[in-house]
Order: sequence, then C-alpha cells, then structure tokens
Amino acid sequence: MLSRRFIAFVLSSLLAASAVQSIAQAQKPKQAPAKTTAAPKTTGPIPSSWKQVPIPPLPKFSPQEPIRVQLENGMVIFLEPNHELPLIGAVMRIRGGSRSEPADKTGMLDIYGSVWRTGGTEQRTGDQLDDFLEARAAKVETGSNDDSTFISLSCLKGDFDPVFHIFLELLQHPAFRADKIDLAKRQMDTDISRRNDDTDSIGGREGAKLVYGPQNPYARVAEYATVAAVTQQDLLSWHKQHNNANDMIFGITGDFDPKEMEAKLRQTFESWPKGPESETPKITFNTAPPGIYLVNKTDVNQSLIQLLGLGIERKNPDYFALQVMNEVFGGGFSSRLFQNLRTKEGLAYAVGGGIGSAWDHPGMTDVEMGTKSATTVEGIKGLWRQLDLLHTSPPTEDELKLAKDSILNSFIFRFDTPGKVLRERMAYEYYGYPADWLERYRSAIEKVTTSDVKRVIDKYVHKDQLSVLVVGNSEQFSPALTTLGPVKNIDITIPPPPGSAKAVAKPTASNPEGKALMGKVVQFLGGEEKLKSLKALQYQATSTRVSPQGEIPIDTETTIEFPDKLATSMSAMGNEMKIVVTPTAAFQAGGGQVRDMPSSMRADALQTAKQQIYNVAQHADDPAYVFAAGGTEKVGNTEAAVLNISGDGSTFRWLVNPNTGELLEAISEVSGRQGPTERVIQFSNWKQVDGVNFYNQRTVSDDGKVVAKDAIKSWTVNPPVDPKKFEKPTE
Repeated sequence: MLSRRFIAFVLSSLLAASAVQSIAQAQKPKQAPAKTTAAPKTTGPIPSSWKQVPIPPLPKFSPQEPIRVQLENGMVIFLEPNHELPLIGAVMRIRGGSRSEPADKTGMLDIYGSVWRTGGTEQRTGDQLDDFLEARAAKVETGSNDDSTFISLSCLKGDFDPVFHIFLELLQHPAFRADKIDLAKRQMDTDISRRNDDTDSIGGREGAKLVYGPQNPYARVAEYATVAAVTQQDLLSWHKQHNNANDMIFGITGDFDPKEMEAKLRQTFESWPKGPESETPKITFNTAPPGIYLVNKTDVNQSLIQLLGLGIERKNPDYFALQVMNEVFGGGFSSRLFQNLRTKEGLAYAVGGGIGSAWDHPGMTDVEMGTKSATTVEGIKGLWRQLDLLHTSPPTEDELKLAKDSILNSFIFRFDTPGKVLRERMAYEYYGYPADWLERYRSAIEKVTTSDVKRVIDKYVHKDQLSVLVVGNSEQFSPALTTLGPVKNIDITIPPPPGSAKAVAKPTASNPEGKALMGKVVQFLGGEEKLKSLKALQYQATSTRVSPQGEIPIDTETTIEFPDKLATSMSAMGNEMKIVVTPTAAFQAGGGQVRDMPSSMRADALQTAKQQIYNVAQHADDPAYVFAAGGTEKVGNTEAAVLNISGDGSTFRWLVNPNTGELLEAISEVSGRQGPTERVIQFSNWKQVDGVNFYNQRTVSDDGKVVAKDAIKSWTVNPPVDPKKFEKPTE
C-alpha cells in the first residue's frame, strides 16, 4: 500500500514539474508560425536496401566541460551551469566505501547509506526532513557503494538555499537514530532471507566469489551476524573518520550563475578541515581454479550459465579494443552470441557478455546465457564453440564497423545531459583519469582495427581459464552436467542469526528414550496399524489470521495425500485462493493468476508437508528417521518431554506429554520476512474420527507472536482425491 507521504510527494513533484514547464514556456519568445516548405528533391536512384542509405559521419563530440575549482583544503568542486529549466542538482562524493568496512561487519555501509538520511540530523528527525522537503518537491538522498559514500540534492532554483542547508546539516551533524538503524537492519535481514529466491541474484553473488574470492571485499555478502554486529557508534565513527574536505568531490549542475555559485561554495566549504590522505585498501584477488560449479536450485525449469574469469582495469591500454570485441561477441541483438545461439540455434532466452572492466580494480569476465534446464549442457558447449570461433574466425571489417558505430552512437544516450557529463567528469577526478577521457574514449574507439581485436582475443580469450557456473535444477539436465567433467557443488545455505538457536539441532542418531516416546505418540494418535492405513486426509477449518491490523477469518479446505502432497483452498471476503505443494511444484493460484512460490516459501511449504503429524507417525519405525529424546520443557502446567526429529531432509522437535503421548507443540524454523523464524504450533482439543485421534484447535506463533488460530470443523479419513487437485492450472 502506498503511504500518504509517498502519494503527497508524487503530487507535489507533478505540480512542481507542471510549474517548471509553465515557467519554461512563458520564458520562450513567441515565434511566428513556421512556413511550410517543400520536401527536398532526391537525387540519384532510390536505395533498395537500408544498407545503401548513406550515413553521414558523426559530428565532433564536444560535451560542455564543467568548471573545476580546487580549494586549499583539498576539496574539488565542479560547476556545470544549465539554464534549460529552473532546477538545481548537486552531489557530494566522499572517499571510502564497503570495500573498507570490517569483514565481520559486512553490510555496515549499506546501513550507513540508508540511515544517514532516514536518521535525520541532531536538530531534526528524518521524518521532519521528509515533511520539509516534500513541501518543496525537493530531495536529499544518501547512499554508498564499493569505494565511496554520497549525498545528493535536487530542487527548484528558488528553494536551493533552504535545501542546501539540509544537505549541509546532514553532512556535518547526522544523528543515525537507533530506531532507523533497527529498521534498516530488519530490511537487510529480509533481503538476506530472500536472497536465494532469484536465479540472477544467486549467479551474481556466487559468480563474484568465484572470480574475486569469497573473502574479497568485492564479493563479500552481508549475513545476519554481520548485520547484527553493526552499532550506532560504528556509523558515527565512520562518518567522523571520512568527513574530511580532501576526501570530497562536489558537483553541481543547474540554473545558476557560475561565479556567484563558486563564491557561495567557497564561503561554505573553505573552512572545512583537511584530514589525512586516504589510502586505497590493498585487496588480494583469489580466483577459483577453472572448473564446473553448480548451484542446484530445484524450483526452476531454466538454467543460468556463466563463464567467469578475472577482467581488466579501464586504464589498461587494451580497454578500447576489448570494448569493440565485446560488442561484436556479446554486446547486443547483432552480436555473435545473440545471432548464433539465440536466433539460429534457439538455445538461449538471453545471452551476452564479454571481458569486464572496472575503474580501479579488475572487472569480471562474464559470458551469460539463460536456457531451459534440458539444454544446459548443450548451452555450455554452444558458448565454448563461440569462444573458439573468435580465434578461428576473428571479427570481420563489417562486424567491426557495426560494433564501433553501435558504441559511438550510444554516446547520445549516455551523455545527453550536462548532469550525466558532470557525473562522468567527477568519476575521472575520483579515480585519477585524464580530464579529457571522454573525448579520448571516442577517438580511441574509432582507431580500433581488426588486427587490434584479433590481438586482444589471442591475449584475453581462453575458455580453458574460465570457470563455468550453473544455477539450475540438475534433475532436469539432459545429459547430466557431469558429462562435461567433475562438478563442484556450491552450498548457498543461509547461516542463521547469532544467538537465535535454530529450532532444533539436527539429531545424529535415535536413542531408546526417543524411540519409546515416539511409540507413545503413535499409540495416542490411534496405533501403528491404523496410522499406516492412512493414504489421505482432508479437513475443513476456519483459520483466523492475526496481524497488527486485526484478525481476518478465512475458510479453508486442506487435502493431504501422503507422503508429500498438500493442497489448500482458501476463501475470505469473496476472494478465492489455492496453494499447492508437491515434490515437483509449488504455486499459488487466485484472481485469475498463477504464480510459482519463491524458493524460500516453497522450501517452507515442503517442510510443512513433510512435518505433518500423521506423515511423521507413519515413519516411526523408518531407519531413515531419527527420534532422539532431549530433556524437558514446560508447556503450560505440563513438564513436556522434548523429542528431536529428523527425516526426509527436515529437522524439527515435538513437545510431548510423557504420560499420555499427547503432542502438545511442534517447533521448527521457517523463513520469515526478517530472517529465520522460530515457528511454534500448539495442538489441543483432540477427538477421534474413524479410530484416529485428531487435533481440533491449533495456534501458530512466529518468534513468540500469534499469527494464526485454526478451528477444525471436520476431518475425513482417506477421502477420494482427484489428481487434478494438485495440478497447476493454466492462467
């Protein structure tokens, strides 16, 4: 749901934009109606193909160069006047980013970049800043990346002074309030808990680890423990350490007089203290040995394939020839990869990539393909073939010309505003590149020859030096990935939060006490013979969902087909929804739409099916299941016996009345919105149906908070089950 503050911002932005347009129109001199002129006469024959249309040479590229000012304290200022609209935008870039944060506090700079703004200043809270800025359709934003932090502003020209005051207040006196830190941490925990849902996200994360090394700052990822370790003092200390004038580059563009603005900025910044010279961190790159690596993601029917290796820095003199080679090989619709593997062979949904580069460290060589699971091996072979063809059939003159034209023509989009040119010029200053790098870039691309491209292919393109990373469902590969060689599996299990005891440590072996306790549970439920006769169950219930907004009753019907199929139909307030979980599918259907569950939700749903009481009871004598007694816990007035259970890839614990065998609680770990969550299900009001004891009340709590209360209306033993109940409907 959109917040009122967001809606207000959108409205104010639209009004401001309308006002700006009106002002701009009012300032334009009135012109006489344009005279109609006849179309010029064509000379010569009409081209029969677009290839015969003459293309004039590109005009000279001369972007407006910003004015550079360096203060005595080391701060560099760039001014880029632009009088097209009465707007002003500015950004301060500050040296020091996540590559310099402590490894045991990975994620600190993400929190810093967020809370710097939301935490407000010593004088005003972040919410008060929101109100102040939104009333003016203005923005002040903060953030961070690998090597820097930044704060930016945008506003109408007439509001620059008060908005700039907020900008300076945040620069000099940020508060990093504790409640906003907690909120940012919860948001990061949510991201961590969902990070294995998306194939591309997994590929990017694990690919960086293979190329740079898992402990390299460019590959490290935040975990629950590293996020929890960040304190308010860490953020305050970081800000104090990096808030030095000689670490700052300030750029401003918009409707202002450059001399007046320079004077204002000198008066503002010249007195700011200079700090010690910043040191670029010394970073070691430990690229994984070439090989085939697999992330087995069982809830997808497509594979992401990546060929990975270490790239180059942009300062490398081969950079320009590699840019052209990349465009020929995997840069767009006309590239070899696209034309050969997607268009001709039909192997790829998407394909592209090349030798990567970065400003001040090696980039990632990454050649990617998305293909259906069954053609994963064929897709890898296809990528290898295309790499070989670069050597045996290097780019032709026609390919070279098309690639260079594509790169050079893109300049109109990459640097079509003074603001874009300003940001690029600030990057050159930050990384120590020549001021005219942009102009050199175009000239250098124009000079690249086929022999240059052939030379860099021979130097940098070696398929035997690249790792192959596959993210996909290995059960659907045909043939198996092992036909290409040994496969190394990558574990993407998310480590639990610190101090959050997992719902239960996985027991290694059954003990006599555990087997005896499980036997009592079986007898309480109806006995071994009766339980093993169960093939399916169905129950109707009213499930009341509990939230801060109130309680919502939902009518449900759940069908369980042992051992691992579950379908629930839900009805609430005139809306219908169906959730189905089987070993091969997990989806939600409702409102005319069908959606596959994210992997974390699917895993939880499969776990729910496997942990179903009557399914577990049927495996009481199964040697693949472990039942280990482990002390006692209080449940109400009962001293319950703890039964730790593991089987079929699922681990959980039951709290059982040791005298009667009544199951009082089931405890497991699920993926909550803010990370691993301890789920406790309490059972009560047991009644027999067809000789089987069933609970008729159930209360579900996540991390101690009640989220659902279920009242069972009826149970049906071994109902007829239509197989279509578990089939995925067409949309």
